Amino acid sequence: MRYVSFRRPDGTPSFGRLDGEMIVELATDTTPSLKAALTDGSLATLADGASFATVDVVLLPVIPDPAKILCVGLNYAEHVKETGREQKAHPAIFVRYADSLIADGQPMVKPGVTTRFDYEGELALVIGKPCHKVAAADAWGHVAGYAAFNDGSARDWQRHNIQFTPGKTFPGTGGFGPALVTPDEIENLSALRVQTRLNGQLVQDQPVSDMIWDIPAVIEYVSAFTPLAPGDVIATGTPGGVGDKRTPPLYMNAGDKVEITIGVIGTLTNRIIDEQ
Repeated sequence: MRYVSFRRPDGTPSFGRLDGEMIVELATDTTPSLKAALTDGSLATLADGASFATVDVVLLPVIPDPAKILCVGLNYAEHVKETGREQKAHPAIFVRYADSLIADGQPMVKPGVTTRFDYEGELALVIGKPCHKVAAADAWGHVAGYAAFNDGSARDWQRHNIQFTPGKTFPGTGGFGPALVTPDEIENLSALRVQTRLNGQLVQDQPVSDMIWDIPAVIEYVSAFTPLAPGDVIATGTPGGVGDKRTPPLYMNAGDKVEITIGVIGTLTNRIIDEQ
């Protein structure tokens, strides 16, 4: 299944099942959001409601209001190499805030205080069941599904000090979509390629299998230090090829189009605008 969060034509937030160019609404008074449906375990049993053409609604981030957004840094060897960093024994983890997220098709906002706004195509996962101190062997059972993610990064602010967070969570800089794709839709997740295109130019292209810490290892590590709840998001890291490490550097500017494609999970597309 593929699930999306959206605003109805009247502006009301809702969610539903994507069926081609139509969305079958699943929201109810008691289960008004995708996060709520994951939390109460009702997603597979909700009755079909009204149908909307995708062109008549506005998509929202897959989970518009996750309680936690955790991001893995330096999780592909090519990216570690291009940054000149030493590979550590444990993953680098930083956080984003919910107001940094935008949906597929929505403008991605270049902060006014940066001239080094960079793309980072990533595979994101959404937690489907509560998990705390989960062993890697049991981790798959806690995943609700996957989506594409663009960890838009203000590189100068990222490097003000040793913490990544200031450059990673400006409002409107994190693309997340287009849909939550359930695991049964994906025949071989590790074979899917994380591909980023900037104005049609392929700038990142590596398989998920190239991750240093795979998804079970990431869930085990993260859930060891913080409880995860349904609707929480983990962005699993970006491949090599980021703009900041190219010669000359390649940054995103107003008018640019950035696309993150991950096989059957789909393509996340955003245009860049300047902060107003």
